[in-house]
Amino acid sequence: MNTISKIESWADTHHPRWIDFIRVALGLFILYKGIMFISNTQPLMEMMANIDLQFFNLALAHYVAFAHLVGGFFIALGLLTRFSIVFQIPILIGAVFFVNIDQGFLSVANNMEFEISLIVLVLLIVFLIYGSGKFSLDYWMKNHPYW
Repeated sequence: MNTISKIESWADTHHPRWIDFIRVALGLFILYKGIMFISNTQPLMEMMANIDLQFFNLALAHYVAFAHLVGGFFIALGLLTRFSIVFQIPILIGAVFFVNIDQGFLSVANNMEFEISLIVLVLLIVFLIYGSGKFSLDYWMKNHPYW
């Protein structure tokens, strides 16, 4: 636990203010992708049709939708940021390594979904280390505990 405290302390002292705007944009983008996922779950069902675990498909679709909607909103607000990112990372790892890798790197045919997924995964890892920053509800609640 001491290592985690040291990482948090280092990240708090080395957190540039401009990176908070990237966190907000990332959260809004993940929220948008969650809304788009809810509006069209058919590609996931078609991809998972080979597996006879229909309950798994349904559970996976609900997990992705919930994690993107709630997690994206929380990341944008800077509320429970690291906790929300932990739920996003498995989804993005699946998107990068299992879903979009077959379509190729810098492929125009897939509208660059692989590259976008990779960038979002890298940004999630960055904010897992850096945290939410000074323009966040986490920071505000830390400084105003009895508001």
